[in-house]
Amino acid sequence: MFVDVANVWVKGGDGGDGIVSFRREIYVPEGGPAGGDGGDGGDVVFVVDEGLRTLIDFRHQRHYRAERGHAGKTKSQHGADASDLFVRVPPGTVVSDVDRGVVLADMTTHGQKCIVARGGRGGRGNGRFSTSKVPAPYIAEKGESGEERNVRLELKVIADVGLVGLPNAGKSTLLAACSAARPKIGNYPFTTLTPNLGVVFVEDGVSFVMADIPGLIDGAHEGQGLGHDFLRHVSRTSVIVYVVDMSGIEGREPYADLCTARNEVRAYDATLMDRPSLIVANKMDDVQAQERLEAFVRLCAGDTVCAVSAMTGEGVQQLKYELARRVERDRRYAQDVQAERNDHVVITHTPSAVRPLTVRRDNDVYVVEGDEIEAIAKRTKFGSYDAMQRFAFIMRKKGVEHALRKHGAQHGATVRIGGYEFEYVEGEE
Repeated sequence: MFVDVANVWVKGGDGGDGIVSFRREIYVPEGGPAGGDGGDGGDVVFVVDEGLRTLIDFRHQRHYRAERGHAGKTKSQHGADASDLFVRVPPGTVVSDVDRGVVLADMTTHGQKCIVARGGRGGRGNGRFSTSKVPAPYIAEKGESGEERNVRLELKVIADVGLVGLPNAGKSTLLAACSAARPKIGNYPFTTLTPNLGVVFVEDGVSFVMADIPGLIDGAHEGQGLGHDFLRHVSRTSVIVYVVDMSGIEGREPYADLCTARNEVRAYDATLMDRPSLIVANKMDDVQAQERLEAFVRLCAGDTVCAVSAMTGEGVQQLKYELARRVERDRRYAQDVQAERNDHVVITHTPSAVRPLTVRRDNDVYVVEGDEIEAIAKRTKFGSYDAMQRFAFIMRKKGVEHALRKHGAQHGATVRIGGYEFEYVEGEE
């Protein structure tokens, strides 16, 4: 089974909680705070494995959660950080954030990594909150929650040469004639429903990868047939080969077929028209093919046309040499571009926009929202009086009390912050 699209849920590990602890040693009757920090949660990291070819594994497992960090320990010992969760993906995988609609990474090189969901930081123990005024605080933080995302994985087959054309143009037969690949071949449209790959050996030290892209139809760029599923693979190929049926058995005109294929590729992604390409006039073993070829070449003025018969092998070797020359030229350009960037550096995604502090009213409840404020609330252990006092001080300092007054909050009103509800108590600005 060939699977080239998958949706999964990923979550970084939560940070471990910091703890409240004090020194308990002989001859140290008033030991100071000694609560350790929690460990950081693990990241979810996608890594390219050249041994994979499909996304089939993501059909069986759709949830990936990294481990949480260990809680802090006594004697100011930090909890252990959690290990990262490494998830293998095939080369050519595009990773996107479904909810935000942005691409996180385009993963093409073996060993390339992308941190898809970062683990949360560990909470601080009470040893971090000791001051001259409060030498023995009963304050410790909860671990930060790890990031979670709905991720879309889209595999675009990586090949040097992509065979494009209408159904039954002979693409699978041509792939079999050029390589050791044995795709399904039949005398009916849409014999090929998934891309087939084959390695083409030209001579010692010269080879390239050829992909048989399933047949296009008019309107494929709009998703008709399996248009989007087919066309996404064209964008990965270095050289596009338009395969045209010269036999006329299907009752189609060769040049009209070529125009249809080009128009669908252009409508899907106009930049693909700048990609190196050539035209293969296939099925030249037909008795009337030579006559059609002459008219076809005149209409294709300025384009390279290679006449072949994939069935008999006529012209196939010359085509392989021509493709090898073009692929080698494209590879040199790709290597120059590759040298300018390091694909093995861990890619970090673009952070989402930070929500500022806002206050709104939900019936009788004043709802305070904002990424920073909600994060502070989630990390606070409200079972401690010292922690509550510190939280109230931070809220005043961040302008929450002023914002509540501005929105008409009165003494005793209910305030909701990050899923917690509090009673508003008026204080001095």
